[in-house]
Amino acid sequence: MILVDTSVWIDFLRGRNTTYRRTLHDLIEQEEDICITGIILTEILQGVNDERAGNEIKQYLLDFPIYHPRSITTNIEAAQLYKQCAKKGKTVRKTVDCIIAAISIENGLVLFHNDRDFDSIAQCTDMKILQVNA
Repeated sequence: MILVDTSVWIDFLRGRNTTYRRTLHDLIEQEEDICITGIILTEILQGVNDERAGNEIKQYLLDFPIYHPRSITTNIEAAQLYKQCAKKGKTVRKTVDCIIAAISIENGLVLFHNDRDFDSIAQCTDMKILQVNA
């Protein structure tokens, strides 16, 4: 299962001509198993100013499986991920990325992203990343 991060969805939903948008388009066309998290859904919807477009995007995204933190241990694991990275000299700028990473790891998901925080987390943990030739 491929967990698609907000950073990729933004390019896709805005129709940007990027490798990430094209790759996501191909994954959807090939009917690959794609999912999101509740936090990713929140981030995407926060960025949509047009109410009608927001409703359409919401309905579209709700068709994908949505993963949530299993329990409070997910939040504790997110904090541990942050500390692991810090010990190795890697700075993770956003707490939400640690939570998304923790959800990805605890569910064995492969993360598809365009955000350097996840590269740092992957270097310090066993998080799986979908490699894309940008």
